[in-house]
Amino acid sequence: MSLFGRTRTIVESKMSKVLDKAEDPNETLDYAYEKQIQLLQNVKRGLAELVTSRRRLQLEHDRLQQQSDKLDQQAQQAVAAGRDDLARTALQRKAALHAQLDTLDHQIEQLETQQQKLTQSEQTLETKIEAFRSTKEAMKAQYSASQAQVKISEAATGISEEMGDVGLAIQRAQDRTEQMQARAAALDELTAEGALPDLSGNDDLDRQLADLSAGNEIDQQLAAMKAQLAPPQKQLESGS
Repeated sequence: MSLFGRTRTIVESKMSKVLDKAEDPNETLDYAYEKQIQLLQNVKRGLAELVTSRRRLQLEHDRLQQQSDKLDQQAQQAVAAGRDDLARTALQRKAALHAQLDTLDHQIEQLETQQQKLTQSEQTLETKIEAFRSTKEAMKAQYSASQAQVKISEAATGISEEMGDVGLAIQRAQDRTEQMQARAAALDELTAEGALPDLSGNDDLDRQLADLSAGNEIDQQLAAMKAQLAPPQKQLESGS
């Protein structure tokens, strides 16, 4: 693929993503429904114009028919009066009117046929539009429900991620606490062994005297325990 072809593919892909984000299915469905309603209105308007034209032709037909009937009466009167010339003129005009009436009959018949077809189309279109309206509302409800489910899932995912972050923070805090406890224990041990200076302010001589005093106290406690365990005779002799 050429560089121009790859560039065009990338642009079309990005444009498609932008359109997907911008396009709202609810608006698309409503727009399609409105277009069908407009089409139905155009059909109704055309049907109304067709009916008007048919009625206008019918009125013209009725007017010419009245003239034809009148000419027929005049021809009969002329014959009765012995005026064949006037009767012939009336019949000639009547014949011309009949040609116009035949043309009007044909036109009216065509308009009636078109009216029947257009009326049937109107009924069919109304049925389809009503079915589409029901489908449209169902699709909009499904989309709204799916959209809400996506938001809930996204929120739940965000909560899970935040709880994961909280868990990591707690684990880090626990690790730092254990480190501090181990460090404190190590410092206490080093201080007890004299590896670190005593923070209480006592120097090495004070510490040695404290150890000696503690040793004498232990020796006294040990002698008292031995005296309690000695036989009674030895206790008397020691008492005499």
